[in-house]
Amino acid sequence: MSAARPRLLYVTDLAYPARGRRYCDEDIDLTARLRASFDLALCHPRDAAALMDAFDAVVVRNSGPVLHHQEAYDRFRERAAALGTRVYNPLHGRGDMAGKQYLLDLTTAGLPVIPTVDRREDLGRLPEAGLYAVKPKAGADSIGLRFLPYEELAGLDLDGELLVQPRIDFAYEVSFVFVDDLFQYALYAPDPERRWVLEPYEPTPADLAFARRFVDWNTLRHGVQRVDACRTRDGGLLLVELEDLNPYLSLDRVAEPVRARFTEALTDSLHAFLKA
Repeated sequence: MSAARPRLLYVTDLAYPARGRRYCDEDIDLTARLRASFDLALCHPRDAAALMDAFDAVVVRNSGPVLHHQEAYDRFRERAAALGTRVYNPLHGRGDMAGKQYLLDLTTAGLPVIPTVDRREDLGRLPEAGLYAVKPKAGADSIGLRFLPYEELAGLDLDGELLVQPRIDFAYEVSFVFVDDLFQYALYAPDPERRWVLEPYEPTPADLAFARRFVDWNTLRHGVQRVDACRTRDGGLLLVELEDLNPYLSLDRVAEPVRARFTEALTDSLHAFLKA
């Protein structure tokens, strides 16, 4: 790392048309705040591999689904490993960064996650439901998601590339945002049909214990994680996703003091990461 202010390459796709979210607004605001502590440049995910060696670390933020630039992402990971480049979040995350295998692993381990299988012989392990969600194991942002009745599942080519889950009748979805292992804020969508119309949520101690269980499982010492869960009709929580690659933070939905506190925590985390 240079003796001057740390230099960060901030990876984002400012033009990505995310449904219900504005990647560009969030990253313009957050980078403006981070410039108080770092020398910083923004780049598209397709350019990161070519530019990374001029910086002290690469920060991957709202870079969009990897499926849209898979070759560039693979090249980025390979070059980062070859150069020993510091990447934040670190590339050994066990959540969405590594695909959806973790949903299967957590199901097998008996953790509170939406039950998930990827083999025809395991369909009987799923609870009864009116419809079942089928999605690519390498998918993101609901790409390829469809809902089918149970009788149509047998006709699927279930060879480990597709995930099958019961469609859960839930009251609402809630997201918990962490920097390292420090809880920052929670947001929820009161209307299940409007996932990104979010409001501040005050978690209970039990809610936080639920979310922290998955942050601890992921074993990332540094990084930003979003734990997405659904509140079932019986009042429990089930994990929907563990976002540890480029989680959208919905910072426009929290009050300014919360946003400032998040930025301070992120700044401290990045400094500690650069010194590690």
